[in-house]
Amino acid sequence: MTLVADLAAAVETAGGHGRALVAVDGPDAAGKTTLADRVAALVDRPVVRASIDGFHAPRAVRLRRGDLSPEGCYRDSFDLAGLQDRLLAPFAHGAADVDVDVFDHRSDRAARVRVEDVPTDTVLLVDGVFLLRPELRRWWTFRVYVHVPEEMTLARAVRRDLPVLGSVQAVEERYRGRYLPAQVLYRTEARPLEAAHVVVDNGDPAAAEVLRWSPPAEPAR
Repeated sequence: MTLVADLAAAVETAGGHGRALVAVDGPDAAGKTTLADRVAALVDRPVVRASIDGFHAPRAVRLRRGDLSPEGCYRDSFDLAGLQDRLLAPFAHGAADVDVDVFDHRSDRAARVRVEDVPTDTVLLVDGVFLLRPELRRWWTFRVYVHVPEEMTLARAVRRDLPVLGSVQAVEERYRGRYLPAQVLYRTEARPLEAAHVVVDNGDPAAAEVLRWSPPAEPAR
């Protein structure tokens, strides 16, 4: 609870009295969504929650390099222009209404979810993979990276994704072939741990460990 409370306190002061954009990044099944939800529940100012999962690219784009392509996973999975144009930029620039979800990757169709009447002192708390890539980094007032070892990612993914993918073999094939190598590419190319203000080892969610905590500077947007 101390980590969550400390992060909530940091989020509350991020951006001063204006809006703040907070990223909770990390590999698949690292516990990003759970951590972001718990932090949001303790923040004593208005919070808008979003996930990069609401900005997936269409299936034809996501898989154009192949179903198990790590490069395709990193470079093609998300509509980064849409994320910036419809959520990050409007929110940062004071828009009262923002889109927090624009595409349902399961049905492969547009699916708009809009939050209206957003107060001026609101925090936008976004979780998801690849959030600290260079194309998005400038938007974040406060950046958190949640680390877990690859084998723990895989073990958690088997429990979480088995109903969707149908078998342990299918989960392992997808993660070992696509998702885990994509994270290696991301860490090598974008160096997200260096870009994060806070790095958390979430190998044991009951005793998550802070590996680094550095104060953020106000980003230039």
